[in-house]
Amino acid sequence: MTTHNIGIIMNGVTGRMGTNQHLIRSIKAIREQGGVTLPSGDILMPDPILVGRQEHKVRALAEKHGISRWSTDLDACLANDSDTIYFDSQTTAHRAASIKKAIAAGKHIYCEKPTADSLAESLELARLAREAGVKNGVVQDKLFLPGLIKLKRLVDSGFFGRILSVRMEFGYWVFEGDWQPGQRPSWNYRKEDGGGIIVDMFAHWRYVLDNLFGEVKSVSCLGVTHIPERVDEQGKPYEATADDAAYATFELEGGIIVQANSSWAVRVNRDDLLTIQVDGTEGTAVAGLRDCKVQHRVNTPKPVWNPDIPNPFKFLEQWQEVPDNQIFDNGFKVQWELFLKHVATDSPFPWDLLEGAKGTQMAELGLQSWSERRWIDVPELKL
Repeated sequence: MTTHNIGIIMNGVTGRMGTNQHLIRSIKAIREQGGVTLPSGDILMPDPILVGRQEHKVRALAEKHGISRWSTDLDACLANDSDTIYFDSQTTAHRAASIKKAIAAGKHIYCEKPTADSLAESLELARLAREAGVKNGVVQDKLFLPGLIKLKRLVDSGFFGRILSVRMEFGYWVFEGDWQPGQRPSWNYRKEDGGGIIVDMFAHWRYVLDNLFGEVKSVSCLGVTHIPERVDEQGKPYEATADDAAYATFELEGGIIVQANSSWAVRVNRDDLLTIQVDGTEGTAVAGLRDCKVQHRVNTPKPVWNPDIPNPFKFLEQWQEVPDNQIFDNGFKVQWELFLKHVATDSPFPWDLLEGAKGTQMAELGLQSWSERRWIDVPELKL
């Protein structure tokens, strides 16, 4: 058994998602568990270098988590042949330019989504990576949530029969920042800085729908800015120029209809921050982030509309939990391990930059639908 170090340039990990999910719960956790075991029995050990624009932040982050290498000089990091993977979790506005540099330097690419500000640029990244022959992947973390894994298990087993419709409810109340600090950064609410819930969430909905139920064929979307003014991290009021809610309908292959509500201005009266209800001819399931409950055709109650008498049914008690049947690790960590194995052994990794471009496409079409107030067909993407 041999341990192989694999150098990873991690750019933009001083942000909330980069720090918590990618550094602490993924790369640091992989190092602490002793690396990734390859089919040969050898061990792949991540060796990260943290990169950021602000020296005091990146240095403090590295010291806090026992990471020996850090830098504010991305070009110097890209010139180091020992670091073979470039990871990017910067804000979207900075991502594409840095990825282009990394591709030109021959680095394998792994990055957050959206991969770029526009579909044209997202496709350019995918094309450049293909032409350079570098391996590439995009974070599609929700596919690895326990609730969605259980949902996929039900789909693959034929539990639903013919799937009819999907209802997705996502969101929570993000405080405006005046009397309580907001839970999301202020740039999320400025269109000029790449903000907006359509840009943020439609990339997720695209890969969730494509991978679980069928390819998205068309979309109708209405975006709204419910809270027109918020207060930033310095306590200064600012105009919210980006959408904080989106109400969308998607049509999938096979005629499946999806209704998806996404909102940072909604109070939660459901089991989780994200719930997905799938109705089929043979059964229904409702999944959250970790749990999933089902109701089969033979267990479905037979209510009759009669508001003149008390409701005789306790609907919420008529569902059965899908068991875990396995240990679920952090979804970001699981996908990191798959990508590292992909780089080292060429094992399959279908979530590449072209798949990431589909998410950017979905956001653009959602914004176009909102602007033009009509249904938009989803063209097939090719390089």
